[in-house]
Amino acid sequence: MIYNFGSINIDNVYRVPHLVAPGETLASLSYSQILGGKGSNQSLAIARAGAEVSHIGAIAQGDSWIGELLEASGVNTDHLALLDDVASGHTFIQVDNNAENCIVLYPGANHAVPSRVIDEALGSAKAGDWLLAQNECGDLSALLDKALDKGLKVALNPAPMNDAIAALPLNRLSVLCVNRGEAVALLSALNATPDADTNDALLAALMARFPEPEIILTLGSDGVLYGHGNCHIEQAIFKVNARDTTGAGDTFVGYYLAAREAGLDAAAALTRARAASALCVQKEGASSSIPKYNDVDRFHEQHNQ
Repeated sequence: MIYNFGSINIDNVYRVPHLVAPGETLASLSYSQILGGKGSNQSLAIARAGAEVSHIGAIAQGDSWIGELLEASGVNTDHLALLDDVASGHTFIQVDNNAENCIVLYPGANHAVPSRVIDEALGSAKAGDWLLAQNECGDLSALLDKALDKGLKVALNPAPMNDAIAALPLNRLSVLCVNRGEAVALLSALNATPDADTNDALLAALMARFPEPEIILTLGSDGVLYGHGNCHIEQAIFKVNARDTTGAGDTFVGYYLAAREAGLDAAAALTRARAASALCVQKEGASSSIPKYNDVDRFHEQHNQ
């Protein structure tokens, strides 16, 4: 089982002719409401990859449709709290005709997950289960300590990055997944900036500072680097016509963890995660673009990489 302590947001997306200026009232060209948040995206990716996942989080009582959507996709919501005193996390996103955007985020229920819900979830977990976490929900420190002390394997995708991440027990993790900007920020917070400004040097610096976890360094169009012990893997992206990269990183993380849970080795899990991300970027949206297991299988067979 994979437990995912993660954010759930309602994304309100407004297509506008230009980003609104101070004091301006502007009519939008279109409007859509989409389920978002790194946590829910990663839970959906894990479920669509064929793994068992239980989401730990919170939403407002009136937004029960979110739980229904997650359940319909195969996500267990036994540890999803319904709160009557705080709004669900949500965003207001403007997107103009040049694809520029600006975003207002209200964390809401994501910062109010009851401690009893976390305790109940970890109480039902067994040693050897996985816990996945991001950095959009409350205080991670106590959560990680409890999970690690119970013998769970912990994967952390510390986005958004801040200096508090450096104080977490990162060397006790099983997987640490960061993009280039997050890696630089983390090393900077530890006063451990790499000597050379290359991706290989960045990975080496992370591995030197955190020798225990698998380190995954995602590099966008430059592919992905992996390091753990004496194992070093470099993989390029699948070449596709990308329409929207929203949710691609979350899809990658979810599929990688599902593959590892299923017993695949790191190289095979990375390949599967890359294939899922390649399918994701060919569609618009976040949660709606996360592919299903069979689609990833077909894509991988066709590209044979």
